[in-house]
Amino acid sequence: MLSRGDATVMLEPYAPNIVRVTLSLNKADAVSAPGYGITASPSAAGWSQESGTSGDVFKSDRMVVTVGKSGHWTPTGTAADIAKFFNGSTPGVGISFKTPDGKPILSMQGWQMSVPNHKDGNADILYDRRPTDHEFFQVGASFHSPKDEHYYGLGQNQEGYMDRRGHVVRCAHDYNAPAGQSVCVPFVVTNYGYGLMWDNPSRTTVAFGFNDQTRWTSDVGQRVSFFVIAGKTYDEIYEGYRLLTGSTPMLPKSAYGYIQCKQRYTSQQEVLDVAKGYRERHLPADVMVIDWFYYTKMGQMDMDPAKWPDPTAMNRELHQMGFHSMISIWPRFVPGSRFYDMILKNGWFEHLADGTPTNGLPYDRAGSDIDTTNPDAAKWYWDTVRDNFVSKGFDAFWADETEPDLPPNGSYFHVGPGTEYFNVYPLFHTAAFYNGFRQDLKSRALILSRDAYLGAQHNGAIFWSSDISPNWDTLKRQVPTGINFVASGMPYWSTDIGGWQYLPGSHTPEHPPLLDPSDARDNVGHYDDYPELYTRWFEYGAFQPNFRSHGSRNHNEVWSYGKQAEPILEKYLRLRYELMPYIYSLGYMTHETGAPFMRGLFMDFSNDEKVANIGDEYMFGPAFLVAPVTEQGATTRSVYLPAGTDWYNFWTNERLHGGQRVTVAAPIDTLPLFVRAGSIVPLGEAVESTNEVQKIAKVRVYPGADGDFNLYSDDGTTYDYEKGKDEIAHLHWSDASSKLSSTGAKAWTKPDAEIVEVVGK
Repeated sequence: MLSRGDATVMLEPYAPNIVRVTLSLNKADAVSAPGYGITASPSAAGWSQESGTSGDVFKSDRMVVTVGKSGHWTPTGTAADIAKFFNGSTPGVGISFKTPDGKPILSMQGWQMSVPNHKDGNADILYDRRPTDHEFFQVGASFHSPKDEHYYGLGQNQEGYMDRRGHVVRCAHDYNAPAGQSVCVPFVVTNYGYGLMWDNPSRTTVAFGFNDQTRWTSDVGQRVSFFVIAGKTYDEIYEGYRLLTGSTPMLPKSAYGYIQCKQRYTSQQEVLDVAKGYRERHLPADVMVIDWFYYTKMGQMDMDPAKWPDPTAMNRELHQMGFHSMISIWPRFVPGSRFYDMILKNGWFEHLADGTPTNGLPYDRAGSDIDTTNPDAAKWYWDTVRDNFVSKGFDAFWADETEPDLPPNGSYFHVGPGTEYFNVYPLFHTAAFYNGFRQDLKSRALILSRDAYLGAQHNGAIFWSSDISPNWDTLKRQVPTGINFVASGMPYWSTDIGGWQYLPGSHTPEHPPLLDPSDARDNVGHYDDYPELYTRWFEYGAFQPNFRSHGSRNHNEVWSYGKQAEPILEKYLRLRYELMPYIYSLGYMTHETGAPFMRGLFMDFSNDEKVANIGDEYMFGPAFLVAPVTEQGATTRSVYLPAGTDWYNFWTNERLHGGQRVTVAAPIDTLPLFVRAGSIVPLGEAVESTNEVQKIAKVRVYPGADGDFNLYSDDGTTYDYEKGKDEIAHLHWSDASSKLSSTGAKAWTKPDAEIVEVVGK
């Protein structure tokens, strides 16, 4: 703990490569614990401190952090005249972060902690503070931004760019963001060898790279608090994120398969008919989803018996067919629903200063949000979900509207003013489900959530890009949106394949459609290129961390978009399951390291400057480079193959050198897909769900470099893997000897000659 004028500065190590910095004009706030989402404990092991002429220096074998001496500068001349009328809010503090050999990592150049005021235009925020609340300050910090620094992450922004540099991002949950819902996860990684985690849950604006600075400004706080994680690789940065906020649990294996959904299946019989449709066609699928309006009232926690006469029997039949079931549960309760008065009496609603539950009247009549930041409310909420839905056989839960749906600024949570804690609700709400699963059930939690925050990845949650539009522009913007979201420490993300919103009455394609829409008119209307759009989206979806179709069409199954589309959709559905041994092993990699397996090219090819701002391609695990087609009518695509390796066209096995841009054939049934030389790709036998035991059919090796892969398996449903009840086969390819070896668990019983397939041999 240091003093700089009126300010207290604290440096708090968590590992040799992780340090937390706090600054405040109030000592008690400077030395208090980190905010929500950070669960690690400080550790000073390996750190030393010394003071010198340049300031106070903190050292480990990974970082050297220097807090400069306070500058007691006395203004003169014009500067003195200016100071009579204008002055800053805090004493100057400079902090530099370097490697032990002197390489710059990050430099904090200044900070602020200002009372909201009319000059800054934020005085009105004081109306959101009750007399008993902490004092409100606007807080922020500025960091040097070298011209070649690139920034990734910061949650979900759907404006369609990759590198955050040169952009201003409002880090806040905003359903109405112009390009599509934004989600705040205040964590970024950069090519300068660090990740920065901003420890403030209020709405935060980040201006990346303007005037040689990156500036973070939060609406409300009592301090500046942030973590710096140094990493020689991006994966090492994510190991640090995992240490601070928690691991990403293994999901139930079904979550890696196909999730069938639409807005909405209106009856028990319709759900069963769709499930039977998949089984009769022998198509793989794992999860059937029931969206909203199955209840008699919002918050009633029931199912309308007129349409859902026996949900328990429905789930029993789904389970017999190899399906799991997911049901959407909103955290909102309307007056007159059976729990409303009890929740009101207990003070468990998000509420106004006088205790009145916040609502969205007159246009939104869906009631009020339960405040699951209150531990008593959270426990009751899970208990009620368990008693009313788990008891009927439902396996997974869609925690919709987790912004929350009624923006909390000007309202109040149990933890404090909604304006101050604007972004934390999804962390608490998903935790209510996850903690309930861990306490009451043996099965793994699967929670579909629309929003996230630091640490939400630990709650068995998967995320998606909200209620997006069904058009080509939206599809194109999903690719960089997803890459940045998972780069924020949230490995599981997907889109509503095909878009959620209703289709327009008519749409004129820019080019002749590649698929005939005439036999799908009852579903696509006069949107002639929609079967083409849906097919391209589905191809992309097969290579997202979670694979889920959703949307507001009359029908939304793979046989719903015409006879020309159907075999292509089936092709990618089957491919997803053929790759299940590979994909499930990637889930284990993420659990162990915290790193995402949908990866921007910048993560794995940092020595190739050309990949810094490529947002229309990504790696899917260590093997696959995925280049979705997002242009209507396109039958070719330009693909950049990163330098430093050779690449194989997945479909043709053609071998190409990296470091070049190539134009590849992309007919409507072909997603441009490449495999890195040295990759080992285990492939499974055909199955119709992950409930079936899937044997290894082939292990495909792409020569050209040495390679390693950990082939992982467990029971797929419980947390016994945490007790070591799993099997890992360590596969190694020696390129020099052209030999694949395996140690650890035995992954197949057939002779290697029948399993191992070396491409090109």
